[in-house]
Amino acid sequence: MKTATFPSLRVDAQLRSDAEGVLREGETLTSLIETAVRETIARRHAQAEFLARGLQAREQARGSGAYHPADAVHQEMRQRLDARRKQVLG
Repeated sequence: MKTATFPSLRVDAQLRSDAEGVLREGETLTSLIETAVRETIARRHAQAEFLARGLQAREQARGSGAYHPADAVHQEMRQRLDARRKQVLG
């Protein structure tokens, strides 16, 4: 598989210095940038999927007429979270 390159990126000296200051042992500036781009792409895909699920749920609710009050949903989520905390923390 052929590789490709990103366009060069001009930044101010402070940003470059800050980036170099957080490099881990054996890490290069190039690998830091590549990781940042990959993580941003993954996050944006997750956001798009989340939005698509929300829009689909909205359409299903409209079609069925079944809506749930936010207070009831929040209460159920709190109960689930509390139950899970008890399982994990004892």
